[in-house]
Amino acid sequence: MKIAVVGTGYVGLVSGTCFAETGNHVTCIDIDEAKISKLEAGEVTIYEPGLEKIFTRNIKDGRLKFTTSLAEGIKDAALIFLALPTPPGEDGSADLKYILAVAADLGKLLMPGDYKVIVDKSTVPVGTCDKVKEAILKSGGNELAASFDVVSNPEFLREGAAVDDFMKPDRVVIGTSSEKAKKIMQRLYEPFVRQGNPIIFMDEKSAELTKYAANSFLATKISFMNEIAILCEKMGANVDMVRRGIGTDFRIGKHFLYPGLGYGGSCFPKDVQALARSSSGVAYDFKILNAVMEVNRLQKEFFVSKISNYFANSLAGKKIALWGLAFKPNTDDIREAPALFVIDYLLNNGASVTVFDPEAMPNVKTVYGDKVSFAASQYDALKEAEALVICTEWNEFRTPDFELIASQLKSKVIFDGRNLYDVEAMQQLGFHYESVGRLGSADTNN
Repeated sequence: MKIAVVGTGYVGLVSGTCFAETGNHVTCIDIDEAKISKLEAGEVTIYEPGLEKIFTRNIKDGRLKFTTSLAEGIKDAALIFLALPTPPGEDGSADLKYILAVAADLGKLLMPGDYKVIVDKSTVPVGTCDKVKEAILKSGGNELAASFDVVSNPEFLREGAAVDDFMKPDRVVIGTSSEKAKKIMQRLYEPFVRQGNPIIFMDEKSAELTKYAANSFLATKISFMNEIAILCEKMGANVDMVRRGIGTDFRIGKHFLYPGLGYGGSCFPKDVQALARSSSGVAYDFKILNAVMEVNRLQKEFFVSKISNYFANSLAGKKIALWGLAFKPNTDDIREAPALFVIDYLLNNGASVTVFDPEAMPNVKTVYGDKVSFAASQYDALKEAEALVICTEWNEFRTPDFELIASQLKSKVIFDGRNLYDVEAMQQLGFHYESVGRLGSADTNN
């Protein structure tokens, strides 16, 4: 099939490339001329493991193309995917201006009798399909009514594993009331679910809500475990043991039970906020989600308080090394990354900060410039630092050379926001080691 994907951000680029990988002819569209030039030259504009290989292959084979022209991109396309940003508005609700602007442009370009399926791939509030349809008809006229259907097809991609998630989805959710659109979407996704995972058809509003419900539930699990971690520290329990104890209950499951610095990224923060805001819009106070957001905010403060307490609330003039900037490993995405909160706290309290991340440093440079120092390696970041702070669980941080760490640091002090190391082992190595939800040297040495 011929497919157009409007938007070449994370979702758009992964989706377009993976659709091309199954033999479809895909044109990705973006108004950013510089980005399109890079993509046409074969440069992947995001870091995502496994993407570059299939991206390069499909460009070479002529199945993946790029343009800044919406008219050119949608020509002859049977499906038009809208993979556009939906940033939080001033009130916390999802801002649909980009999606609705493209919908209005489509109304001017669609032709009566030339049927197309318009697919909302972005995470959007309940009722967005109706708004997209209204925007198209307002711009193009009611004579287009029979020439298109608007479908909700939310993405469930994990950054760092997005290619596998797309090529082998555990489910595909499609919201449509149109039998014609349903058959086209079924045909599109059949190659991705050959092992029997379901394509779940439902109405448009249920599909839109499903995405928010999924992300909000996962964020709730994270915040719940972060509160359990605080209780563990106050009661003398070990959150690792508690996590194993409840994670083996099949009703709960083991995923998203790891305590840390709180959730971040492009999805959870804005989606939880948007669903809470949408709920208030229909006069419902979603108490759990409001608590989830508050716990997530407080978790970062709880962690940096450990650093401050160790230095007797006097960070001025202290040099701190920080490992990990991306909101999670295997991505260069720093949107709502907890590391940025930690950096801001340290800088605002007079500390100097040297950072290292395998992929995210270029993005962080655009935020901080020369306010922080960027190290060439994880060990270079440690030189003469009075403490190491770990904010992202990259694999290369999991089994480091502790003797080299000790020789580089001015003081053998580690604040681990991801619980990478064994507490007893760190004590035996002579480190002052504090993590999340586990008694550390700061507790046992008192």
